[in-house]
Amino acid sequence: MTRIRLEYHGHVAYITFDHPPANTWTLASLQAFLQMMVELESRPDVVALVIRGAGDKFFCAGADLKMFADGDLDHAREVAEAFGRAFQALADFHGVSIAAINGYAMGGGLEVALACDIRIAEQQAMLGLPEASVGLLPCAGGTQRLTELVGPGWAKRMILCGEKVNATLAYEMRLVEEVVKTGHAWDAAHQMAQLVERQSPSALHACKRLINQGRCGPRDGALPLERHMFLKLFEDANQREGVAAFLEKRPPCWQYEVSAKQGEDS
Repeated sequence: MTRIRLEYHGHVAYITFDHPPANTWTLASLQAFLQMMVELESRPDVVALVIRGAGDKFFCAGADLKMFADGDLDHAREVAEAFGRAFQALADFHGVSIAAINGYAMGGGLEVALACDIRIAEQQAMLGLPEASVGLLPCAGGTQRLTELVGPGWAKRMILCGEKVNATLAYEMRLVEEVVKTGHAWDAAHQMAQLVERQSPSALHACKRLINQGRCGPRDGALPLERHMFLKLFEDANQREGVAAFLEKRPPCWQYEVSAKQGEDS
């Protein structure tokens, strides 16, 4: 049983981890998550994704360590590759991904949040990458994505020293973008996804691509691409609709059929 659910409401998708008691990852749930991301990538009408944990204590406590108890190298390789494929698919998602962190986010639980575009944490949440304490390391992007967000000093404290951080500190160190009261992460993420729905799906995809380009390459290369993709949007019906709707003081009526591929030709 995979214990992971995908639901759709309008142009927003919701993935829920529901594997009591701690919403841990298994090989089956990682494979199911990847298939969900493949499905979402084929849906240009989906512009936002909210990820949450069932229950009121755990977002996701990471990998089920029973998978590694026998020390089988082939199985460990299979799990590591499953983590990598699943979370890279999340990072590459054409829409906006939001992690609603409603409790403990440890190990692979924090790593899935790190692969999201935006993280919202409830005030009681605790975040950490404790893999080294059990002889392992974060293999799903944790060493790289955490360092990118918070810098090498805090990344080393959390990974090498095993420090766990609460939501307030996570916000101060820019690990999360918002802290909300207990029980409100889902509502806050839902409201943010509704804001995303108001944007042109074509412009969203282009903007996310540019932001990611700036993270992994020199700014001098990204700036010309920014201007190029601005002009490419004029080939898309959503640009005309967006301007017309603004001038006519009405809500825009977006088209979604080609938005997920907008800006791919550069």
